[in-house]
Amino acid sequence: MNSTDRSDLIALRDALREFAEARDWGQFHTPKNLAMALIGEAAEVVEHFQWRTPEASARLPEADRAEVALELADVLLYLVRLADVLDVDLAEVAQRKLAINEARYPAEKAHGRADKYTRL
Repeated sequence: MNSTDRSDLIALRDALREFAEARDWGQFHTPKNLAMALIGEAAEVVEHFQWRTPEASARLPEADRAEVALELADVLLYLVRLADVLDVDLAEVAQRKLAINEARYPAEKAHGRADKYTRL
């Protein structure tokens, strides 16, 4: 992750923190509540794909794509806020997790396969 990406994530975290503080929502932004809200928003993303064929899900009408984009933003916002409340550096831990996945799923073994790393 380059420094611009990292600073964008920090700016987003800070904006969310200010947004919540201005509304005195910190009292509601417990890890439990934020995790539940995150799952609720993720379910709203899924709703747009439920009952569609894989092909149809890959070519959503523009109006549906716009709605999915807003739901994805909600997921991101709750994720960033939850990480902030838990004092998790998302950029750092995402890089660490990517390195773990690189080791678990070497390209020469995982290429074109959807198997779990324990089955490669």
